[in-house]
Amino acid sequence: MSNVVTPKSPTIGADGRPWPSFREAAVVWLRVAMLSFGGPAGQIAVMHRIVVEEKRWIGETRFLHALNFCMLLPGPEAQQLTIYLGWLMHQWRGGLVAGVLFVLPGMLAVMVLTCVYALYGEVDVVAAMFFGLKAAVLAIVLQAVVRIGKKALRNSVMATLAGLSFMGIFFFDIPFPVIIIAAAVVGALSGRYGVQSFLGGGATATGEEAVSTESSILGEEVPDHARPGASRVLGISVVLLLLWATPVIGLVLFLGPGNVFVDISVFFSKMAVVTFGGAYAVLAYVAQAAVETYGWLEPGEMLDGLGLAETTPGPLIMVTQFVGFLGAFRDAGGLAPLVAGVLGGLLTTWVTFVPCFLWIFMGAPYVEQLRQSQVLSAAFVAITAAVVGVILNLAVWFALHVMFKDVGTFEAFGLRVAVPDPITLDPIAVALVVAALVAVFIFRVGMIALLGAAAIVGLGLLGAGLIIV
Repeated sequence: MSNVVTPKSPTIGADGRPWPSFREAAVVWLRVAMLSFGGPAGQIAVMHRIVVEEKRWIGETRFLHALNFCMLLPGPEAQQLTIYLGWLMHQWRGGLVAGVLFVLPGMLAVMVLTCVYALYGEVDVVAAMFFGLKAAVLAIVLQAVVRIGKKALRNSVMATLAGLSFMGIFFFDIPFPVIIIAAAVVGALSGRYGVQSFLGGGATATGEEAVSTESSILGEEVPDHARPGASRVLGISVVLLLLWATPVIGLVLFLGPGNVFVDISVFFSKMAVVTFGGAYAVLAYVAQAAVETYGWLEPGEMLDGLGLAETTPGPLIMVTQFVGFLGAFRDAGGLAPLVAGVLGGLLTTWVTFVPCFLWIFMGAPYVEQLRQSQVLSAAFVAITAAVVGVILNLAVWFALHVMFKDVGTFEAFGLRVAVPDPITLDPIAVALVVAALVAVFIFRVGMIALLGAAAIVGLGLLGAGLIIV
């Protein structure tokens, strides 16, 4: 008989340890949020290290199963993964707290920095800190690629899928959803016909995992609250849909078309539905609309917003708050510009992130229940391999922009490749990256120490006049 318990009666987990209390879990989710720099790759790496390796709340395959589902959804996959894991541990309230805490530090930080930006322009101290942080984040992302790759790419077929995924997105600019859907189809067909590379001998095997599902607190079984119930799923879905739609409909009815707040609520609500692939896939879409369609930003300001979002913890897609703030700040109507900007930023954040809770609470119970399906498991195994290639692409993209000041694009014969200008290689940035890699891979320096030291080094370089920001 299994001794697995559900969060409704938290006593003992599957591995014999006490089930984490709700308060303990909230502290962990806040810690994850505070350390989540560097976009989705860095955030997933931080989450994996804390929740899987350190706390051992969830096993490797279950973590990847949740990640694969979130990769299929529109919106920021890292925040959705946090909601999923919080929901697994403490039902809907756990998912709600985990998701809100994941966004809250970054939302507050971006709001403050955007106010400063709108009033005074860029701040050198912040830029200098980020100069140092980028090297540390790159090391954490590369470590995630190595760790997840070792566990997911257990045979040549999985390695080939990861390689094809990387080449498709890096060299041919194939859309992220196309890569994930193609991998899912290949995996599902392979599972249907019993191809062993996608089954027990593939990435779903647990015997060689650093943290197996059986040795985690959550264990192998599906908690009672994770079992699909039509009334339960429908109820929470209706509540979340109303929370999302009511402000949008209200603004449209009372303010009418052409109002900046109406435009913000409608545009970013559409974005929450149609944008797949996380923040990197969203940036070009948002930048074009914000500059050319609505006139909220000047050309080049999107990069300033991206810098602010990268400087702060939390989802990189928080750059949308920067966009909504400036749009309302510059078209305040009868409000004070700063007040309008704050309201525009908060409205943007609301309609961007509330749908994430809806997707998880509506779909996760069914995905979790289907975890034992051979076809679905094989599809997720293939997606996991493809995701390794995607994360590697993000790591390479990030590395190029960290070490080179100018990265262009080469397009010919169907290729579309990011190519750095070798003349713009930054030796100080390269030295910081090498130091961070040595600290992470050789001396096993912890994340907090690494990020703190990197920020201090950035400030020191600014004070010494060695960098210009």
